[in-house]
Amino acid sequence: MSERNGLRYGLLGLALLILLALLALIINRPDSSQAPAPAAESNSIESLDALGDQAPSRRDLNIQTWQTAEGAKVLFVEARELPMFDLQLTFAAGSSHDEGVAGLAMLTNAMLNEGVPGKDVGAIAAGFENLGANFGNGAFRDMAIASLRSLSAAEQREPAMQLFNQVIGQPTFPEDSLARIKNQLLAGFEYQKQNPGKLASLALFERLYGSHPYAHPSDGNAESIPAISREQLQAFHTKAYTANNAIIALVGDLSRSDAEAMANAVSAALPKGPALPRIAQPETPQAGLQHIEFPSNQTHLMIAQLGIDRRDSDYAALYLGNQIFGGGGFGTRLMTEVREKRGLTYGVYSGFSAMQARGPFMINLQTRAELSDGTLLLVKSMLSDFIANGPTADELNNAKRELAGSFPLSTASNAAIVGQLGSMGFYDLPLNYLEDFMRDVQALSVEQVKAAMAKHLDTDALVIVTAGPTVAQKDLPPPTDTPAEQPSAIPEH
Repeated sequence: MSERNGLRYGLLGLALLILLALLALIINRPDSSQAPAPAAESNSIESLDALGDQAPSRRDLNIQTWQTAEGAKVLFVEARELPMFDLQLTFAAGSSHDEGVAGLAMLTNAMLNEGVPGKDVGAIAAGFENLGANFGNGAFRDMAIASLRSLSAAEQREPAMQLFNQVIGQPTFPEDSLARIKNQLLAGFEYQKQNPGKLASLALFERLYGSHPYAHPSDGNAESIPAISREQLQAFHTKAYTANNAIIALVGDLSRSDAEAMANAVSAALPKGPALPRIAQPETPQAGLQHIEFPSNQTHLMIAQLGIDRRDSDYAALYLGNQIFGGGGFGTRLMTEVREKRGLTYGVYSGFSAMQARGPFMINLQTRAELSDGTLLLVKSMLSDFIANGPTADELNNAKRELAGSFPLSTASNAAIVGQLGSMGFYDLPLNYLEDFMRDVQALSVEQVKAAMAKHLDTDALVIVTAGPTVAQKDLPPPTDTPAEQPSAIPEH
């Protein structure tokens, strides 16, 4: 027998032994049905039909909150089901704080785990990997985040936390890593020139926000990135990654005392300094259409106006209304009329991006270039009709039921919960926000949704950017129950 075959049969024998052991465990396992299940939980699958107007059961979160000595707000949920924890830091350190240096916030965040005293990027990655831990980071317009997932046993948790605290508190921003990441970004900017959808998105935000900090892309641009220095990154970290500017969210197999000790250590590892000021509200932009000439078969259509900030009292009504109009995938008005009845697009979506300041309401789609004018008029007409008349009672009830069915997923995992806690802390939402949101949604009437949409949306205020070729236009096909067959994937431009 060859050495290779000997190894193969040996592994097969080992696998068989493991399988037999597992079968023995299953056969001899005590009958778990003898133990009564907790009254507040159910392991059975719930039918939406059987639920009627009631929402499915969801995790009952006992959110605890406090503040560290350095000023960081902490939100903690004890979850003993798995021997692990999730930690997320949320800083008011997004690109809206770039202060004229586009890409500064993103580069600072991207460089956090590239080096600390005594360790380079490889040693940091190996350190987390050897502990079975995972580090994550990202920067957006409002915020920057850094996260850690690790086993909760002290022998893994403590060294993982020690390394994490070094990464967030003592980044060295090495020059070789900075050069590498800059080159990656510059290559991405070159690729964007061949992407009409990205070009339309960049132009749209410039039109919507003008001189406001939301106007420029979080990644910066080909002009700003090369000039950013290591010293600028260090200064931004010192200013924006302070404990006063941070929300600490913790979920997992931890006691309150464990969570307090971890939060205190994280807070103490961060620079000292005040919280950054909130972003000012943008001015209303001038409505109108901008076309970007691009040689393609498809034309990208981006239709937008300023929407709401995250604390607006109409958030629930607008969220539900948008789910009906274009935010809920198949079955929305936009998908039904534009794709299913006319075959004009692979997908069409709308949404409110509620941020610290007023975020955009956007409708996004691409269609055949020769039908772009008619498609734009159709979408605008549908929006105008929805603003004027609101949803039907059936549409409202169906949307409520779909949200009731999907809402438990928002707390289905520790990672989902820690993200919710970070958002609640960052936007200063109440601890009972999740329960209040579903209660408010289920109580909404057709008239309330209609009034909220009419209050915040106006088809005469739309900022529109299109990207595609200038070609002779054709009339739209009439609606039908059997439109032209849709492509099986997102079309290429």
